[in-house]
Amino acid sequence: MSPRVLLVDDEANIRRMVGALLQSEGFETVEAPDGNAAITRIVEDAPDAVFLDLMMPPGPDGLATLEQIRKRAPHVPVIMMSGKANLADAVRAMKLGAFQFLEKPLTPESVIVTLRSALELGRTLAENRRLHEQLGHADPLVGSSKAMEELRALIARVAPTESRVLITGESGTGKELVASAIHRLSARGSKPFVTVNSAALPRDLVESEMFGHERGAFTGATERRQGRFELADGGTLFLDEVGDLGSEAQAKLLRVLESGIVERVGGEKPVAVNVRVLAATNKELKDAVRQGQFREDLWFRLNVLPIHIQPLRERPEDVAPLVRHFAARCAARLGRPVTFDAGAIPLLAAYSWPGNVRELANVIERLAILSSAEVITAADVAGVVPQDGAPPPAAGAPGGDTPWRDIVLSDTLDQYERELIARALSASRGNVAEAARRLDTDRANLYRRMRRLGIDPPRNTFDSIES
Repeated sequence: MSPRVLLVDDEANIRRMVGALLQSEGFETVEAPDGNAAITRIVEDAPDAVFLDLMMPPGPDGLATLEQIRKRAPHVPVIMMSGKANLADAVRAMKLGAFQFLEKPLTPESVIVTLRSALELGRTLAENRRLHEQLGHADPLVGSSKAMEELRALIARVAPTESRVLITGESGTGKELVASAIHRLSARGSKPFVTVNSAALPRDLVESEMFGHERGAFTGATERRQGRFELADGGTLFLDEVGDLGSEAQAKLLRVLESGIVERVGGEKPVAVNVRVLAATNKELKDAVRQGQFREDLWFRLNVLPIHIQPLRERPEDVAPLVRHFAARCAARLGRPVTFDAGAIPLLAAYSWPGNVRELANVIERLAILSSAEVITAADVAGVVPQDGAPPPAAGAPGGDTPWRDIVLSDTLDQYERELIARALSASRGNVAEAARRLDTDRANLYRRMRRLGIDPPRNTFDSIES
């Protein structure tokens, strides 16, 4: 489907000429002669971008209309147009969230180039929103552990500043969630949050993606394109897996961070940008610096405010609230309750989660989809999650001649004990006294062991996690 563009201007000739130009380029257009009609069109036609005139007597002017559009469709890029604007009008329009300000008379090139850039920004923001919703970014910092409380407090201190932040942690710990939270809590929260996955960028396209390119800069560059820095102007740029950037891209990134100026590939005119940079990596950049794989001066520039996210295995008490969170999301998608019994949660908490929160989310979704019963049990979990807490087989037993690997005895025994308690609680439907009987111990001893292992006692006989 072709992008739909709303043209708002009190002059019918302007609407007709711009409309004809856009239609010849393959765009669909709708028109509005004034601000009030524009608001109606925004609701009824859901345009992908808007061209909005500044002066439209006698109704609401362009700035007043812009304010209303930002309230009703905050993610739709708006391009202002005027032949009588002054600097104050342009500044106010940009503060209100306009994407660009074009002076009349309009040129075909400026209209098309600006529109394509605006639509690209709109697509980037839409994709970010989709991913955020998919990953649960609406309330990303789920967990009750001390580590999560400290992380939330650190984000609250860091977010209002303009300083750069380097977020570290294993894959799947939620580094983009932390970056998103920092952006939302900052003064830039209403501006673009643009993500760059450095590891996914082809080496020969890194500069073009990051800094943009001019038409004809290289084979295939058929039109001017804004880079991610320009798209994030006024907002936040998140550089994920920054440790995977090549040496040449590192040098150019350093220059942008030092000067606030980007140069498009094949361009001669420098472009000033106002961007807060947040970076993340699952690598140890200190080691990369020592090995000559990452520039030390760039590391210093990025690592102004370091934030480290602990892996999930170091905070097992966060598993239960995370399961509740992911179960509620699955229930909303599937249109039915997603419930875990009392024994399932300790079993999930006993697993080491090498893929961290991302792996847990995938497992919960798999269990929710595959389970035919109303309640997901410990047996269901055991069928999906590898039981890495089970003790190694004895010599002579099946698998007993498996090559030895070093293990931490106390950790392995704790994990196995968690599994036994989880299975007993599941079999007894959350009744601790019955679980103690099945384990041939007394209830007080079982409670002591559960506290030591970080297992929350059931809230009631049929303790469960429901959507």
